[in-house]
Amino acid sequence: MAICFWLRSCGAPRLRPPPPSRLLCPRAGGSGPAPSPAQLRCYAGGPAGLSAALLRTDSFVGGRWLPAAATFPVHDPASGAALGMVADCGVPEARAAVRAAHEAFCSWRAVSAKERSSLLRKWYELMIQNKDDLAKIITAENGKPLKEAQSEILYSALFLEWFSEEARRIYGDIIYTSAKDKRALVLKQPIGVAAIITPWNFPSAMITRKVGAALAAGCTVVVKPAEDTPCSALALAELANQAGIPPGVYNVIPCSRKKAKEVGEALCTDPLVPKISFTGSTATGKILLHHAANSVKKVSLELGGLAPFIVFDSANVDQAVAGAMASKFRNSGQTCVCANRFLVQRGIHDSFVKEFAAAMKKSLRVGNGFEEGTTQGPLINEKAVEKVEKHVSDAVSKGATVVTGGKRHQLGKNFFEPTLLSNVTQDMLCSHEETFGPLAPVIKFDTEEEAVAIANATDVGLAGYFYSQDPAQIWRVAEQLEVGMVGVNEGLISSVECPFGGVKQSGLGREGSKYGIDEYLELKYVCFGGL
Repeated sequence: MAICFWLRSCGAPRLRPPPPSRLLCPRAGGSGPAPSPAQLRCYAGGPAGLSAALLRTDSFVGGRWLPAAATFPVHDPASGAALGMVADCGVPEARAAVRAAHEAFCSWRAVSAKERSSLLRKWYELMIQNKDDLAKIITAENGKPLKEAQSEILYSALFLEWFSEEARRIYGDIIYTSAKDKRALVLKQPIGVAAIITPWNFPSAMITRKVGAALAAGCTVVVKPAEDTPCSALALAELANQAGIPPGVYNVIPCSRKKAKEVGEALCTDPLVPKISFTGSTATGKILLHHAANSVKKVSLELGGLAPFIVFDSANVDQAVAGAMASKFRNSGQTCVCANRFLVQRGIHDSFVKEFAAAMKKSLRVGNGFEEGTTQGPLINEKAVEKVEKHVSDAVSKGATVVTGGKRHQLGKNFFEPTLLSNVTQDMLCSHEETFGPLAPVIKFDTEEEAVAIANATDVGLAGYFYSQDPAQIWRVAEQLEVGMVGVNEGLISSVECPFGGVKQSGLGREGSKYGIDEYLELKYVCFGGL
């Protein structure tokens, strides 16, 4: 039997416990058939062991937990069970959160860089202390294997650590002009309230990568998490509060898919919000950019990709297969930088496909993310499964061969078999649409020029990968690929120290690294005369 659990306020006197109707309680719900009793995990005392202290259902605004007039369900994508009912914030709540953030900005911007650094460091330390509980929340609402969720929490926390250090490195300039009696100063100042709109595939890391930079710069934030995964954002709010982040500096307003459009528009058009940061689809990014244009807001966008993974004849096949496995099947292929098209040179093609298929069969295990040994969890919802199914069906109808996989998995409606296709051509959907699932289509090519042309024949350019042992070729291809990030003989490229972002319609700006904080700063030139 599923067990409801009480949410504690963790000792913070100004935070009142939610009423019984707001408790996160696993139960059958949502569309489709009700899950079996075996699928309803006992979250309080069972295998998942979710932390009652970190699970929150209300919005977090101005340092307080606030209910909304309506709620929406959050589902476990593996079983279909409802994890709980979360505050469904609308436009009034969004505007109230912006006002709270604006009021907090007036004092937060004046806090010393050292103090901001210390608070971010404390938040980082609390994340590390609670890493296992935070990871379980991700697996429960996102479905990814627990080991991957644990890696995400570490990655997420490291952004807070990194930007806690960068907070003290916001330097300006002194410029000597041609006039002897003048000096020119360049100041870097926080831009103000930042609206942070994040996706479901990395429900913790995509928040800290943005929020860490914003808070380090002296900005305040309003976070609108994805409707599929709001619990991670609310858990971060609980820890931010424990860390001593002042009220109004970090605000979270969850909302349902039904209200997402109007809330997004409200944030992007509010005159008190000078900065928007969004990670998600290119289509949605364009809509938000249009809204932000009317008031000329500063916008950062990390949008869709169509990452090529090129294997040249000179490549080490074993290394290329290992890189392909890491790049393609992390989070069941639901990452914006995962390989979407595998371009393999004719001389090495057959051996690569054979070894890739063998590695998939040996190493990949589909299952519930909480089960030991699972490497492939569910996709986020049935719509995502339908897209993978559509891409496979289209490719096969046009002559592609299913090497392994190719259909829904017997575990449930949100599971799909890891799939490898050969004899793929450029006219197939999987060659020019982002699949966002466990599908690896292989295209055979003959020359380097042909591979680069195929890789660049798209209007997006986030990440790209290639394997080669030819130094001259490595330089040529790395420079010619029209992407923001390149992995050379490497399938995992994300790092807090390095700039993350794309070119073309894959976005604007960069996140992480020493460059990430600049997205939340304005330059001010001061001319000092009469000297």
